Amino acid sequence: MGFRKVYGIDTGTSTIKIYSQSRNKIYVEKNMIALRRDRKVIAVGDAAYEMFEKAPSNIHVDSPMAYGMIADIPKMEYVLYTLLKKMEHSRNLGSVIYFAVPMDLSQLEKRSYDIIVNGGRMHNNKVFIVEKPIADAIALGIPLEQSRGSMIVNIGAQSTEISILADGKVIISKMLPIGGKQMNLAICDDVRRILKLQIGTRTARRLKLVMGDMQGHRQEARKVYGIDSLSGLPREEVITSEIINNALRKPLAAIGNEIKTFLERTPPQISYEILKEGIHLTGGSTRLAGIHSFLAEYVDYGVDLSDLYELCTVTGLKEIVNNKDLQKWAFSIKKRKL
Repeated sequence: MGFRKVYGIDTGTSTIKIYSQSRNKIYVEKNMIALRRDRKVIAVGDAAYEMFEKAPSNIHVDSPMAYGMIADIPKMEYVLYTLLKKMEHSRNLGSVIYFAVPMDLSQLEKRSYDIIVNGGRMHNNKVFIVEKPIADAIALGIPLEQSRGSMIVNIGAQSTEISILADGKVIISKMLPIGGKQMNLAICDDVRRILKLQIGTRTARRLKLVMGDMQGHRQEARKVYGIDSLSGLPREEVITSEIINNALRKPLAAIGNEIKTFLERTPPQISYEILKEGIHLTGGSTRLAGIHSFLAEYVDYGVDLSDLYELCTVTGLKEIVNNKDLQKWAFSIKKRKL
């Protein structure tokens, strides 16, 4: 690849993870952008996230990704260009970029990954795509070509990808519109219904990580500030772990039901291998305490929780970038008929 710089990029909905081969380092930053009404960019990345749910009405803060897919190509291009420039202090021309993409994407949606690095501020970049379950499997140490049956469940910020791999390929995969954001919204909904208090999703996320425990070991209470649903005035309220955990059971049960459906439709010889190996659980939203135990009990299968969390996919890309034997799992968007 000559003197080209090489990157592995996981454009997650909440955070973007970039591996730089030249620096041998993984960069993690919020995948968010803040714009004024006149479309002028105010902030990108972590700086934009600091404005989320705090910015005035004339500033809009959001992610260019939705449910694990690119929702706004110009915004995603600007975010990626800005972060790469911040990392390398260069214009990032003529690089080799490996993108991890969900299995469910159409040919047009996959080509959007080429557009964001060759259609605007960046150009002359060579693009390869890697299916996310493959990158996860490599990071988790699953021997792809020897595996006779492995299940990977990646719970992200806004979506969950459930995949079954066997004989060196993904035999079935499905993206669910359930992730950390839906868990946060479930907490907001239950707090509003039970306590008549409106809280933001950032507050809900903090409560989830600090108080949430799907094994019920944490019995805590925290004071939070919100808006009274009846009076519209600020109010302080005490929220217990019980409220948080009950809210979280709803989206997690939906994920568990889909896993059950997958296993019921899986050929017996493959499901037997999954039973022996256990279900591999990863993704940024698996930092919730006790999530693996909850799902293991729900689906009646062993669940192995990875300690890579949101870095699992980009770690797989790192392995592919640095190992020529693994680069057979990466495909050129322009050359491969998707």
